Amino acid sequence: MLFKLRAYISLMRLDKPIGILLLLWPTLIALWFASNGNPNIKVLIIFVLGVVVMRSAGCVVNDYADRDIDLFVARTKHRPITSGLISPHEARLLFTILILIAFVLVMHLNKQTIWLSVLALILAVLYPFAKRFTNYPQLLLGMAFSCSIPMAYTAQNASINLETGLLYVANLCWVVAYDTEYAMADRQDDLQLGIKSTAITFGSYDKAIVFLLQSITILSFILLGIKHNFNLNYYLPLLGAMLLAIYQQYLIKDYVPTACIQAFKNNNYFGMLLFLAVVLGVIMS
Repeated sequence: MLFKLRAYISLMRLDKPIGILLLLWPTLIALWFASNGNPNIKVLIIFVLGVVVMRSAGCVVNDYADRDIDLFVARTKHRPITSGLISPHEARLLFTILILIAFVLVMHLNKQTIWLSVLALILAVLYPFAKRFTNYPQLLLGMAFSCSIPMAYTAQNASINLETGLLYVANLCWVVAYDTEYAMADRQDDLQLGIKSTAITFGSYDKAIVFLLQSITILSFILLGIKHNFNLNYYLPLLGAMLLAIYQQYLIKDYVPTACIQAFKNNNYFGMLLFLAVVLGVIMS
């Protein structure tokens, strides 16, 4: 029983919370902007729980979709479904349970937010299959991971405006950047299997594009700081985020798989600094 539980935890990546954190930071940022630093506690709790549940559901559907492909990739061949620890039927059941939990959570929010959550679910389900049909599956992931931003605004009864759009674009660029770094680790396996990714599509410009996308993210936050008339304290964490983007370029320079994964994980600190900037900006403005 304990062994099976561990397999389910592994399937949902609860033992590897990096994905949850990468989804959490833009969600918190949007909630802080939408509420001017004073988010509704009920809404905050629902969104945090929703991040955990939806990220877990996304991992389940991802492994279900890739159960045959993962067998031929060194990094993923021991995942629970591929290795036989969890059957496809059990994975479908777990996914259904997680979506029902997410539905119960979102039902405590307003209608606009509920409808946006439906869009987020559709994008999350489509993403694992996108790598078979488009050269830019990371773009679909970015769209899915950015849905929490307009949802945060509607949940706080704030207007979806230019600021919301700028946050959405900033996060979209960031997600494509870090998921490209992640895909770099599997580039050779993906080429052999015919799997598409931006790490392949960008070709020799991949590292430059990753840095450009992260720079657009930081530039967007600079524009947001100017809009809100934030003081210097807001911009210092943004400088730290830019330094991390430069450090990640060093990590991915030789395409060593372990270093590319390290660069991907480093984005947790990148996101944390963006959130810190917003917190400081709101408190000290």
